[in-house]
This record gives sequence, C-alpha cells and structure tokens, in this order.
Amino acid sequence: MDSEDDAEQLVDGPLDEEDQPHGFCTVTYSSSDRFEGHFTHGEKHGKGKFFFLDGSTLEGFYVDDALQGQGVYTHEDGAILHGTYVDGELNGPAQEFDAEGRLAFKGQYKDSSRCGDCWVYYPDGGCVFGQANEDGEMTGECLAYIYPDGQTAFYGSFVDGDLIQARLATATTNQSGRLHFEVTPNSPLYRCDNATSARIVTHALLPDPYESHRVFVADSTVEGAGQGLFAKVDVGADAVVAFYNGVRITHSEVDSRDWALNGNTISLDEDTVIDVPQPFDQTENYCASLGHKANHSFTPNCKYDPFVHPRFGPIKCIRTLTAVQSGGELMVAYGYDHEPMGDNGPEAPDWYKQELLEFQRRRPSPSGQ
Repeated sequence: MDSEDDAEQLVDGPLDEEDQPHGFCTVTYSSSDRFEGHFTHGEKHGKGKFFFLDGSTLEGFYVDDALQGQGVYTHEDGAILHGTYVDGELNGPAQEFDAEGRLAFKGQYKDSSRCGDCWVYYPDGGCVFGQANEDGEMTGECLAYIYPDGQTAFYGSFVDGDLIQARLATATTNQSGRLHFEVTPNSPLYRCDNATSARIVTHALLPDPYESHRVFVADSTVEGAGQGLFAKVDVGADAVVAFYNGVRITHSEVDSRDWALNGNTISLDEDTVIDVPQPFDQTENYCASLGHKANHSFTPNCKYDPFVHPRFGPIKCIRTLTAVQSGGELMVAYGYDHEPMGDNGPEAPDWYKQELLEFQRRRPSPSGQ
C-alpha cells in the first residue's frame, strides 16, 4: 500500500546529487497516487501521507521507505482505521471507525490480516466477538453475537460474522479481563432465520431473548387501538427495546392494496417493506419479535431505526427517544405522508387522518413532517 515504482515518478521538491527526493517533497507516481512527506536520498523517512487515486489516504511515520508505528488509513467514504504498522504491514492493535465516527472494529492485525480476539461492531450497537480465523474472518464454532446491552449474547457457530447456530449466553469479564460467555442451561438453539416473501420465520413462537426482557404486549392506553407495546423495565433514552421483523414484500405491493392490509407494514429500504400479516399479528401465532405492536403518536417516546439482527438479518428496531419507566407504553410516529395526494387527502389510513386533524387542532404547528 505504501510502495510505488520509483522509476516512474514526478518530484516536486529538493533533490540530492543523484536526483533523488531529499527533504520535504511531493512525489506523484505513474498510478496517479501521490505522497507528501520527508525523504532521505530517495527513501521516505519521517512524517508523510499518501493520497491514493480512489480518494483514500494513509498517514504516519516512515523509516527506510516503510511505514512504522502508528498509522491512520482513511477510506474514500470517510471510514478510518487507526493501526500499528511494521515494515508497511498492519501488525498489532487496531481500531476502525465508520464514516459517522462509530466504532466498527477493535482487535489485532498480523501481516495486514485480522487475527486473535476481535470485535466487529454494527452501527446499531450490537457486535460479533471471537477469534478471527486464518483468513481474518469471524468464522468458527466459539464466536458470539452480543446485543447492544453488552450482556445478552448468542454463543456458537458463525461464518464471516453471520449466525449459523448458537445458544443463549451471558457475556461477562473474568479476573484477567477477558470476555467470557456463560451459556444458559437448556437454552434453545437459535439459527439464522431470515424472512422471505412467503415465510416470516421457521420458529414463530421462539421469542427474542433481548426483547422479551424489555417489553410486553397488553391493551393499549390509546382508545380503540387494541394492543400496544409496553416497557417491562425502566429504560433510558437511546436504548433498543424491540425488533420489527416480518415477511418481505415490495413497495408497489403495499401501494396497490387496501389500507386495511397495511396495518403492520414498515419500510425497510427503497426496495423492501416488512409486513406482519394475519394471522401473525396475533401473539399466539407469532411472538419472535414484537415491534409491530407499538402504536402511533404524534409525540412519540420512541423511533424506528435500522438494525442488523443475528437471527432475522436486516430489520428495523424500536429505539427510545426519551427515558421510559417500567409499565410505560412505547409509542412511535408511523411517518405517513402528511401532504394531500389529489382529492384523497394525505396518503394514510382513515384513522391516521382523523388523528392528524385532531392533533393539528390542538397544536396549530404541524408536527412530525
């Protein structure tokens, strides 16, 4: 990464008697990569920075033409790797952060490949922990997915960070400071169980252990809303409390059918909608996730967020906006369109339109747009 064909380069800076860069120079290589830094008789020696053609950069201290010690590699998308370099190769502790500044990786590298105990973090707060294999992948039979609470875990087999099968465990730290997992006696096996357009999950009545500790379903405090989702324990702000999984359908499918069939739909991305259709909207038929039970409010205490779930794959979660006490109802803003569509008013079900009118009467400034 930090070497180029010195025979084909353009030097801007002082040269020695053999016309080699000597001192602070800018060297542009035939690949269009550029290095700015200190040279000694043609070799990079001292502080310097590579600017690569793809927009990425590598900065650190060079000795005898090779990066040594602490270096910072910045990807073209803004993600950053802080690592330890030996002779230009990553060897030693490293931390990586995504473009938003969130920790994405913590662990060791050997010869520029991940090794030893590694943590791979998702933006939602969950992570995969264990020893990377010889290819630097999170693959093996003694790895764990750890939920955002840092304690609830699945311990078992993973391939490249994806759950194959595991049992419920609790993550603890032993006296030496090493992470340890206590497997729950008689725990069921949890497997990767991504939904399709025709199947919600294989084990519809196997609850999520993290979610089931934090929420329960009961009659809503909202008149006429049926059931709602409630906090089982006190939770602070910015805490993941529930998950929204369901079959995968398209936006056009949602748009083409009656609103009565869309009561438990939520957009996953530009192509996909998550749906919890009948009879899975009843907990006696489906309780693997409960996020679809949360009711709407124009003054919500929660929001929907993306989440990479070890069992369900990419879904949405419910994350608190404020602290919620045990027994408090968890409310989200459904986010239907407030703008009129032709002569039909907002593109939303009738109950939402009515609630919106009442909310606007109580509070002249529209909210939630």
